[in-house]
Amino acid sequence: METRFWLAIERVLARVRPHRQGLSLCIDAAVIAAAWNLTYLFRLGFERWISARADYDPWVMAGVIALYLLGLVLLRVPQAMWRFAGFSEVSRLAWVCAGAGLVAAVVVLMAGWSKIPRSVLALHPLVTLMGLIAVRIAYRMFYEHLRERLSPGGQAPRRALVLGAGQAARMLLAGIQHQGYVVLGLLDDDPAKQGARLGGVPVLGPLASLNEQAKRLGATHLIVAMPSLRLPQRRRVIELASRSGLPVLTVPTMQELIEGSQVGRVRQIEPEDLLGREPVQLDEAGIAECLSGATVLVTGAGGSIGSELCRRLAQYGPARLVLFEHSEYALYTIEQELGRRFPHIPLVRLLGDVRDAAQLRRCCLAWRPHIVFHAAAYKHVPLTEEHNAWAALRNNTLGTLYAARAAAEAGAARFVLISTDKAVNPTNVMGATKRAAEMVLSHLAAQGHATRFMAVRFGNVLGSSGSVVPKFQAQIAQGGPVTVTHPDITRYFMTIAEAARLVIQAAVIGESGQVFVLDMGEPVRIAQLAQDLIRLSGHSLDEIPIVYTGLRPGEKLYEELLADADTTLPTRFARLRIARLGVQGDETWVAELARSVELLADGDDREVRAWLRRHVPEYRPAGEALAAADAGGRAVWADDAPPGGG
Repeated sequence: METRFWLAIERVLARVRPHRQGLSLCIDAAVIAAAWNLTYLFRLGFERWISARADYDPWVMAGVIALYLLGLVLLRVPQAMWRFAGFSEVSRLAWVCAGAGLVAAVVVLMAGWSKIPRSVLALHPLVTLMGLIAVRIAYRMFYEHLRERLSPGGQAPRRALVLGAGQAARMLLAGIQHQGYVVLGLLDDDPAKQGARLGGVPVLGPLASLNEQAKRLGATHLIVAMPSLRLPQRRRVIELASRSGLPVLTVPTMQELIEGSQVGRVRQIEPEDLLGREPVQLDEAGIAECLSGATVLVTGAGGSIGSELCRRLAQYGPARLVLFEHSEYALYTIEQELGRRFPHIPLVRLLGDVRDAAQLRRCCLAWRPHIVFHAAAYKHVPLTEEHNAWAALRNNTLGTLYAARAAAEAGAARFVLISTDKAVNPTNVMGATKRAAEMVLSHLAAQGHATRFMAVRFGNVLGSSGSVVPKFQAQIAQGGPVTVTHPDITRYFMTIAEAARLVIQAAVIGESGQVFVLDMGEPVRIAQLAQDLIRLSGHSLDEIPIVYTGLRPGEKLYEELLADADTTLPTRFARLRIARLGVQGDETWVAELARSVELLADGDDREVRAWLRRHVPEYRPAGEALAAADAGGRAVWADDAPPGGG
């Protein structure tokens, strides 16, 4: 009950806040008039403070009030916010009272209005000053008390407009006041809800009136409470909210609610809310049948894709989950999370390196995995392009060969390589080494192993380590600028959760030698993504500018998912297609891959690139690719790495 009272007070203050300047002048006029009468009371006493006044005294008082108000306006006192009143405010009030009091005294004396006591003229500015200061101090004390009642720690209440007036909004209102928010009103396009009240909060109008209502009520935040909207409609609502210039928050999506999130816990808008797509319907029964009771090994288990794969795999109840990871901290982080969320799933935590063939062989023979997901890789294009080409070849290509052979020797039923769109017509070392890894699997698949070898390609993953979105968010938090390599650069994006789900589905239905290509939807302009993130954080492009830094070594302007020579076949899942790739290159380089890589250890990046050009026919380093594009008029390629990471 007490909280509702203070919430009602805050809503009233929010409604009068747009009229702050006029209301301030009215209150100040009342204080000036009260000070005039108090001065008479002090000078003449109770018996005579009214009867002894001249007939023209009300007119003189009106003139004095007008004079003081003029001084307040000239010194811009009404523009100040009383809840922040301090010494500078007192100083301006003192100048107003001194100036207006002096002018009033001079005018009264020169006009010969002798019935106005001189002591009144002398004391009135002092009494007025004390009164004006007192009302401001009183309001500030009251506001501080209000903050203590409404917000933990006494922080300023955040005044929010909620977009949506359905069940989610009702549940949101029940708990959001404990997070320091005051809901000013609701907006909804349903005509039946207009003018109604939800939990004591009015539905103010349709979504189109958002800017008008936010300005009128002095809103500081917008909250989207429409979890059941389909993604296209949800994106339109978020984009509408972003144009207000206010920070935009949202309740969890329906998928997040299914997974255990609470409606009352609002969060910031994530890129998934703008770029995500409707969840794909998978063969859940088939996946469960394949994974339930099986031992599953994930290399790179602590990475962005590897960790999400582990989370998804654990939901299907494998008999054992073997986590193979090079980074101790990453391994610790994912095993702690999995142990907390899936305490019934046995975990095997192995610190290891995919470049160590003997260790991989011991691991696979010891635990006999049914399925191996090979997610360990170096994926950052700029890092692998300069000074680290040999390390990328050894890790991405040779590591894949070691892991695949170990899986086959241990009798694994399936081996799944996590590949990348940069393996298509690669212009950089990272893409070329991943394409070479695909070719390794093609050769192994042709040798008649019982293990099915397959690869899955997809583009940039939202929120993965080193991707463009966390980088942009950090730059915005630091006040900018946001750096983009090129105004026309585009990338395909997919959420980590969607990528992991489709990888698992591909693993279940795939045949040996197949490369699955995930439907990435439409490419996204990185510059537009940066603008959206800036607006959704409550800033303008003037406050946080975008700076174009130029393309980096090995980067394409436009990514591809399928090479021209590839033939694709549909699957029964809308976002999975199969690229059948013929075995390319000769057999000897795969058989002697380890020896070739070791011979390159003493060389430099140029020798590694030369080796890749000999053995990966599609690979053309950035300079050659750009020249070919200019000559042929095809896709424009450039000199650097994906802003979003692999």
